[in-house]
Amino acid sequence: MPLLATSEAPQAPPLGPRVRALREAMDLSLRDLAVRSGVSAPMLSQVERGETSPTLAIAGRIAAGLELRLSQLLRLDEDSAVSIVRAGERRGGGRAGHRYEVLTPPLPGLRAELSRHTLAAGAATGTPGDPPIHEPGSRETAVVESGTVALVCDGERHELAAGDCVTFDADLLHHFENAGPEPAVLLAVLSAGLRRS
Repeated sequence: MPLLATSEAPQAPPLGPRVRALREAMDLSLRDLAVRSGVSAPMLSQVERGETSPTLAIAGRIAAGLELRLSQLLRLDEDSAVSIVRAGERRGGGRAGHRYEVLTPPLPGLRAELSRHTLAAGAATGTPGDPPIHEPGSRETAVVESGTVALVCDGERHELAAGDCVTFDADLLHHFENAGPEPAVLLAVLSAGLRRS
C-alpha cells in the first residue's frame, strides 16, 4: 500500500518566544508591556509561555506595545528566517573622507544594525551627510579592523588601535576621528533602545 503524500503549509514560528524576546530586548517587564499594549499581564504571560494564541486584535495591541506593526510581529514582511545582503547590494554613503556601508538588511523591526566605516587620514564621522545621533537608549559597539581611531563620546576622548573594541551609549554626542597617517576601518553594531540602567 503506497504512502500518501501530504502537503502541509510551513508553520510560523511560535509567537510566545518572539514576544518575550522583543519585550526583554526593550527592557520591559510584563507589567510595562501590559500598560503599553492594554493587554493584561496574565494574558501576556500565557501568550509568552505558549499556553494561548492571541486573537488578531490582541496580537495587534501587543505589536503596538512593542512599537511594531502586526505584520512585523508576525514576521509576515519577511520572506524567510535568513536574509543575505550581498557585497554589491549594501546601502552606503558618507563624505569628507568618511565612507560607510550598512551590512544588515533593511528589515522591519530589526533592532540592530551592522555597518562598516572607512575613515581617510584626518577624517571623522559626524560630518554633514552622516547618520544622525541615535534614538534614546541606543548602544553602539565598534571594533577597529585596521588603523587607529579615537572615539570622542560626551566630551571624553578614547584612543583605539586595530583589534580594540568599545561599547558606549550612542544617544550621547559622539564621533570617531582618524588622526593617523593611514586609512582606518571599523565595524559598528548599533542596538536600538537596549541600554539597561
